[in-house]
Amino acid sequence: MSGRLIGVGVGPGDPELMTFKAARALAEADVVAHFAKAGNASNARRIVNGHVRAGVEELALLYPVTTELPRHCAEYGKAIREFYDRSAVAVARHLDAGRTVAILSEGDPLFYGSYMHLHVRLAPRYRAEIVPGVTAMSGCWSLAGAPIAQGDDVFVVLPATLPEAELERRFADADAAVVMKLGRNLEKVRRVLTRTGRLSRAIYVERGTTAEAVTLRLEDKHDNDAPYFSVILVPGWETRP
Repeated sequence: MSGRLIGVGVGPGDPELMTFKAARALAEADVVAHFAKAGNASNARRIVNGHVRAGVEELALLYPVTTELPRHCAEYGKAIREFYDRSAVAVARHLDAGRTVAILSEGDPLFYGSYMHLHVRLAPRYRAEIVPGVTAMSGCWSLAGAPIAQGDDVFVVLPATLPEAELERRFADADAAVVMKLGRNLEKVRRVLTRTGRLSRAIYVERGTTAEAVTLRLEDKHDNDAPYFSVILVPGWETRP
């Protein structure tokens, strides 16, 4: 009898934003798997510290490359595909033994999450279910108290890794936006916001919902340093009642 695969969304960082269903999935799991950069602790694993059973088997899935190579180069693509292939094989060994494997995902498992790469490899062959999680962007706009969209507002989510011209085109078609994956792309995003007349509305949030959270107007941030776990909110709702 094969085991059960569960993609568990653990929320944006604050452990209290985990769902009851996520906590129950962790309590039932025989194996808890989590992604991390080699040499770094897993953020998702840190979030669930109080919910993992003592003695449960853990499986660390360590990325061989993150920002060391350009994302679209052939070497990066090959390394990351082989990593997900190996990770799927490692998880499948536990599933073939009849175990329940919970794979942790920050935010929601099917929204820019690494879990989805294992899901498409394993779900056709094993019982699989998803526990949705609070996304980073909703955690951030709640922290900032920023109504993001209403009525007929068109809302977009943009990776800051897009080319500058493409970011500008996408902004032009949107009333409200969230820009994710900032990292070393903040200066580029700032230029686009300035040209599209949105800089004065932009809110910068770093490590949203955690104890280290930083929230301020982007105009008040005087450097271009941003960790990967930061976002820019551009609220819509310009015609407020």
